[in-house]
Amino acid sequence: MEIFTNFPIWAAFSGIVFAQIIKVPIKFLVTKEFTPSIAFSTGGMPSSHSAAVAALTTAIGMVEGVSSSMFAIAAIFSVITMYDASGVRRHAGRHAVALNRLIDDFQLFFEHAKDWNRKEEYEKRKELKELLGHEPSEVFFGLITGVIVAFVLYPLF
Repeated sequence: MEIFTNFPIWAAFSGIVFAQIIKVPIKFLVTKEFTPSIAFSTGGMPSSHSAAVAALTTAIGMVEGVSSSMFAIAAIFSVITMYDASGVRRHAGRHAVALNRLIDDFQLFFEHAKDWNRKEEYEKRKELKELLGHEPSEVFFGLITGVIVAFVLYPLF
């Protein structure tokens, strides 16, 4: 039952939840589209990956001290996670966009040769997920979100 009083876990989990939920009103303010499903998807502003690791690292720093080995581990883990979110995953999303376009073009080309519409759904291709990673600004605001969440929650523990 001690896990329920573990501040770093609660801070990280709260960072994820807050970052995912806040994406809905942010997207609405920017695009005027109400899209609640964005709370359950990857990508977007702010990065929940960054919010989680920043909240975790901040909470560990508050509990263990910034000179502790646990803080060092969490800080390096956070840097790697944020780098991955803004680099590798963002580029994988760009590749998915290009591949989806190629598949669409290829399908269109061969549509006349084969009757695509008669095929069963399982025979049709599935689009790749394009919103995988984050822009650097989304990662930065995820980091800020995580730090703020940890400081707000700390007095409760």
